[in-house]
Amino acid sequence: MEVRRSRDRFRGSEPPAGIESLHAFSFGPHYDPDNLRFGPLIACNEERLAPGAGFDEHPHSHTEIVTWVVTGELTHRDSTGHESRVRPGDVQRLSAAGGVRHVERNDGPDPLVFVQMWLAPEQPGGEPSYEVVPGISDATPYAVPAAGALLHVRRPSAGERVALPDAERVYVHVVRGEVTLEEHRLGPGDSARLTAEANRDLTAGTQAELLVWELGGGHPGT
Repeated sequence: MEVRRSRDRFRGSEPPAGIESLHAFSFGPHYDPDNLRFGPLIACNEERLAPGAGFDEHPHSHTEIVTWVVTGELTHRDSTGHESRVRPGDVQRLSAAGGVRHVERNDGPDPLVFVQMWLAPEQPGGEPSYEVVPGISDATPYAVPAAGALLHVRRPSAGERVALPDAERVYVHVVRGEVTLEEHRLGPGDSARLTAEANRDLTAGTQAELLVWELGGGHPGT
């Protein structure tokens, strides 16, 4: 098990543009050869956009992009004609496949915070696809079959124990609240990477929200 703290994330900010980004993995100019990926997971970015700020149209390919809004409202538009507004509790997935371009903006009056996770598909290419699952229920798994992955959204109450999946790799990201995993106390933005571990669980110290990835072993990298 490896614990990584929010304070140690790579920071990429554009204050004049109202953008702050915190990267859990090597990203752009922030390069760490020992922190390139965890199985299929190649990015877990915390993005903070001021009202009116956003990422102008940019390309993606051969990537499964899953987004979780923490606060505010995310406006999404892409080159396949999809346009949507993603709110807290919704799971958004964009399969870039052979190539797609999109825009992400905060068109609302309040600050926007979202967590965006990128996964490498098992096979490149194909046709882009997009979906939003509104108001996903606690503990309802969301499958990303192209990457051999399952996302579990958990919202434990204080004192509640949460069993972690028995999988080749498990990635835990704390969105809000505090939890204890063995001797480690994790807070917002902290994460844990578990490899080939079974019968693990964590305990919520407060009301919490967690993103738990169940990842297969078919990808290289740790």
